[in-house]
Amino acid sequence: MVADRDRNAEGRAQQARPRDALGRPLPYGAVGVEPISEEPLPPEETLAYARSLLDDGRPFAAHEALEVRWKSCPDEERALWQGLAQLCVGLTHHARGNAVGASTLVERAAGRLEAYGQTGGPTYTLDLPGLVACVRGQVNGG
Repeated sequence: MVADRDRNAEGRAQQARPRDALGRPLPYGAVGVEPISEEPLPPEETLAYARSLLDDGRPFAAHEALEVRWKSCPDEERALWQGLAQLCVGLTHHARGNAVGASTLVERAAGRLEAYGQTGGPTYTLDLPGLVACVRGQVNGG
């Protein structure tokens, strides 16, 4: 018999299992990292929060913070936030030892961010090509 999915007080699906710093589920009752808030933040605060999570070695949580923003941002900015989140997923795969997954996600993010950069939409002072090059260097060992 399959148990129902974990749900929050509103009845929405929400993982109750604790997770490690790389987002991997731990057994129920284990001590994991603190989950992030699912409350959308303004763009600059989202970027600062994601950066602090990356600095703490939590690329999966940074991805989640960026995902919260992409789900609440204006439609014309969606590719920016999705691309940034995908870069963090690439870093997560890299940290987990999945070189193929890391490279795949970083290249997917690079394409999305390059296309977004051509739209002239706000980048919130981010150097998108530089950011992509930095993450590529990390996941490709260069």
